[in-house]
Amino acid sequence: MATLPNPLPKLATDPSGRSLGLQLPPGRLVDLTDDGPWHEPLLWHAEKAAAPGTWKALGVPAARAGLLPVLVGVGGSQGGPAEWELMPRLMSYPGDHDAEDVLAEYWEDWTEEGWGEEVEPFGAAWPGLAPAPTPTADPDTRAAQVADSLTDAPPQWFRETHLALVPARRSADIPAAIGWAGPLNHDNDVARLCAVLRSWEDRFGMRVVGLGFDTLVVSVAAPPATLADAEAVAAEHFAFCPDNITQGSASLRDYAKSLVGVPTWTFWWD
Repeated sequence: MATLPNPLPKLATDPSGRSLGLQLPPGRLVDLTDDGPWHEPLLWHAEKAAAPGTWKALGVPAARAGLLPVLVGVGGSQGGPAEWELMPRLMSYPGDHDAEDVLAEYWEDWTEEGWGEEVEPFGAAWPGLAPAPTPTADPDTRAAQVADSLTDAPPQWFRETHLALVPARRSADIPAAIGWAGPLNHDNDVARLCAVLRSWEDRFGMRVVGLGFDTLVVSVAAPPATLADAEAVAAEHFAFCPDNITQGSASLRDYAKSLVGVPTWTFWWD
């Protein structure tokens, strides 16, 4: 796997990022993992909470320097990324995995455990990938809008959101790039989930917008427009994050109703 040069070490001696063409506020480099310090910083995040407009003002120019934006929640009981026990050593490369193979494997594992009625109208056989709808917005514009909504009126479970910058090839790779361990009880190699996120980038104009200790928020430029399409997407969500359905909705059908036309998808792993 070819790796990108990591611009973050430059911020150790140039905190404002001027050498990268940036004007960053005071921030923090994070290199702490569950094994101790990593050999290079995994991410940078601002010391102050983000406000509406922060994503566009800082994240867009940072992307030109090889650093992709994501909001990180630092106000929960688990603290911020330095306290999350990041696990980059467990990560493979997202491009080494096929999204449909990953989802089919998850689906089969969970339906074998007896989650039959919950996945109706589908059965034990993996139903396949949902078709790609027509985008209703530019993906990066939609990401900025969702980011602003999370900072303007943050939900209770995503308080104190700070802008972070991550060296990654594409937005879908951000969780693996930092060694995020939020779905550890589902899969300890988050790169497999990132392979699915890459597929969602391609089909739905998805961008990774927010990360908490065990929570993922993504923006969607092409959400499902009909209930039938939403049910197909809900099947992917069940395989990707079963807790969204088994601990959040009565059934996959009910969950699908919440996806129609909605530009934000949220996932939480127990």
